[in-house]
Amino acid sequence: MEKEENQNNNPTDENQNLDKETEKPEESSAKENKQETSQETKEEIKEPTPEEKIAELEDKLARTFAEMENQRRRFEKEKEDAFEYGGFSFAKEALNLVDNLDRSKHVLESDDSLKETEALKKTLDHLDIIKRDLISIFEKNNIKPIDCLNKKLDPNFHQAMMEIEDDSKEIGTIVQEVQKGFTIKDRLLRPSLVGVSKKSPKNDNKTQQNEEISEDK
Repeated sequence: MEKEENQNNNPTDENQNLDKETEKPEESSAKENKQETSQETKEEIKEPTPEEKIAELEDKLARTFAEMENQRRRFEKEKEDAFEYGGFSFAKEALNLVDNLDRSKHVLESDDSLKETEALKKTLDHLDIIKRDLISIFEKNNIKPIDCLNKKLDPNFHQAMMEIEDDSKEIGTIVQEVQKGFTIKDRLLRPSLVGVSKKSPKNDNKTQQNEEISEDK
């Protein structure tokens, strides 16, 4: 009787056994699916052939050589620029000496108490000698002044600071040099500060009228 009762009182054991039996086919099917997917991925990921590996290595090698060549060219260019234009900043600062000489000369010439004196003449002569020596040293180092007077304004070398009425010159002609410009070899060290010509209002109106008449014809 007790055995029968125990058997009747433990229905969960039978249910668990049934669950295990029902779960087994699902687990086996899941494993089969995993195996199939892994086989598919293995088939999709193909190992490159030796020819493809060689081609890839050749491409990487060619890119590396090209990059090395570009770096060598950049290094050569930087070395050349450092040799050719290494004193660019120093030369630009040295131009202040020329400017100061010109300012000193202008101040002395404007002093009424020194006008037409022997001391003024000797001082100005010495200042001119110093300036010529400086310009000569600059030219030996390929630093040359820009010749700009009576030439057309060139934005690459000149910077217009003012307009001056001058009917005898074409519009845009440099008629005054405010500050001298310089080049170092083929580069601009500093531009010339200049004044350019413009027509007077009367002549400007005449030229406009002449242009309008020529257009009507």
